[in-house]
Amino acid sequence: MLRKAHIADVKDIQKLLMTFANRGDMLSRSLSELYESLRDFYVVEEEGVILGAAALHVVWEDLAEVRSVAVNETAGRRGIGGRLVEACISEAREIGLRRIFCLTYKPDFFAKHGFRLVDKAELPHKVWGDCIKCPKFPDCDENAMILDL
Repeated sequence: MLRKAHIADVKDIQKLLMTFANRGDMLSRSLSELYESLRDFYVVEEEGVILGAAALHVVWEDLAEVRSVAVNETAGRRGIGGRLVEACISEAREIGLRRIFCLTYKPDFFAKHGFRLVDKAELPHKVWGDCIKCPKFPDCDENAMILDL
C-alpha cells in the first residue's frame, strides 16, 4: 500500500535510508531531519513493514527535488520505487510545480519516469544546501536530472 508517511514510520524510514547511506549511495538523514520533513515522504507498506520510501522536497516556487528514494533490497524488482517516484511527480503537478529534479546514481531508473540528464550547473545554488553534509563534497559524482512538468 502506497501512502503518505506517518510519525510512527520515521525510525523505519531512517533504517531503510541508512542501508544505502552506509554504502555511499545516498545522504544519511538524521531522525530530526526526518521528523521535520515527514510531510514530504511517501512510503510503501506491506503487512506493517516499510518496503520503500521517497520524498518530494519543495525547494523554490517552481522547483522541487525527489529525494531519498529507497526500496528494501528484499522487495526489489516489484515496481515499488517507480510507484514512489510517480507519487512524487503527481503531487508536484497537483501543487503547481513546473520542474522537479533529482541527484542520482541511477539515471536509467529516473529516465524511465521522464527525467533527463542536465549539467549540475543548471540547477540553482539553493539546491546544494544538503551537499555540504555529504562526504563526497565538493567532488559530487551523482547525476543531475530534471523533469519538466
